[in-house]
Amino acid sequence: MTIIHISAECYPVAKVGGLADVVGALPKYQNSADVRSQVIMPFYDNKFTEEHSFSSVYDAQLELGDTTYKFSILTLKEKPLDFDIFFVDVPELIFKDYVYSADDTERFLSFQIATLDWLLTWDKSPDIIHCHDHHTGLVPFMLQESYKYEAFRKTPNILTIHNAQYQGWFSHDKVGLIPPFNFDHVGLLDWGGSINPLAAAIKCAWRVTTVSPSYMEELKLAANGLESLLSAESDKCLGILNGIDWKVWNPETDSYIVENYTNETVANGALANKKYLCNTFNLDIEKPLFAFIGRLVHEKGSDLFPDVFNAVLEKEDLSILLLGSGNKMVESQLENLKEKYVGTYNAFIGYDEKLSHIIYAGADFLLMPSRVEPCGLNQMYALRYGTIPIVRSIGGLKDTVIDINEQNGFGICHDNTAVPEIINAIERAIALYKDQPTYKSIRNNIMNIDHSWDVSASEYIELYNTLKQTKDD
Repeated sequence: MTIIHISAECYPVAKVGGLADVVGALPKYQNSADVRSQVIMPFYDNKFTEEHSFSSVYDAQLELGDTTYKFSILTLKEKPLDFDIFFVDVPELIFKDYVYSADDTERFLSFQIATLDWLLTWDKSPDIIHCHDHHTGLVPFMLQESYKYEAFRKTPNILTIHNAQYQGWFSHDKVGLIPPFNFDHVGLLDWGGSINPLAAAIKCAWRVTTVSPSYMEELKLAANGLESLLSAESDKCLGILNGIDWKVWNPETDSYIVENYTNETVANGALANKKYLCNTFNLDIEKPLFAFIGRLVHEKGSDLFPDVFNAVLEKEDLSILLLGSGNKMVESQLENLKEKYVGTYNAFIGYDEKLSHIIYAGADFLLMPSRVEPCGLNQMYALRYGTIPIVRSIGGLKDTVIDINEQNGFGICHDNTAVPEIINAIERAIALYKDQPTYKSIRNNIMNIDHSWDVSASEYIELYNTLKQTKDD
């Protein structure tokens, strides 16, 4: 069975968020289960493309309304990844030093058209076309409605929603950019008076998945305007929890961290990484270390951190380390706290992959007070390294973290993204840290929780087989 994943991101080629981690890991694990899983993505002007060599496997032209563009399908000359990956190169539109910008309609539409034009040349069509987020959302519509792609009418396709907040809206004035289709069906493109690629994909895809079961249910209540559509299409929707790549995120072999360890040697290994962090950022090794890693945006609840940190640092015995960037006002507020709380608080504004690994290994607790968290991977990374997550019970956080007050609990959960609740959760964590036997027992146990891609990959393969059987019938 041959699967082609179509995505705007894929780690380690181009990463903005969790989408890249998923598309960079899922095919690897599917291939290990005897499924031929491949990826196609845009060809960006970035560090990865500068450092690698490519060859063209297909050259042609595509029509985008009245404009013709040359494009190529590229592949890597060497094979650094555990799956085949292809790149759509439209030099005039796609080859930029960024992944996303304010208006990407033409960029991602050209990417989708070029991809389908190339798939038309395959001797045998892929068994499944798997689309990821709104950047590929017009693919299911074009497969179903565009005259050009009639050969794919019986090819099953899937849409996975990684974040429904972003839908790719654009004006009906640009409908002519889409390859010709029966205009009687133009309503499939519309949602709320605009062409909405994510909505079109939900309508036209054979199946719609999200990255956690809870997020799928939450979308029926809050999906940035798509609630009624997802409720209406619920029979073909399901949530499959993301996994993490256990080969990359493995404290026993991770080359980024200061000292490697297993769950049997976590006491010394985690302490060595904590010492590095405390020495580097002038923090007290004796205090519980709370960390945040991520984007400083509304969705993550990070706008509340200045108030939360001021409150707890004034009265509690703890250290806080933050790694992230985003909202400039929040960045400034968090930077200013460094002068006020010397020795107990520090922040690295930006992103550093190595530092993130060391924080997962060396922190005692990880903060994730998200307002929206479709799946969340950070809490899984933290568990893998023996760091206890403090989360708001929403989306994938709800599916992966059980509060310590519940049976078999191992994390600290709160119901709302609110300053008093986050403070209370931190106070509960400090109390847990003071109970060292219980804290150490939880730390050892959470390292054994299996959130690898093996389980998730097998669920997707089961879905693929079901769709393939439907097609064959």
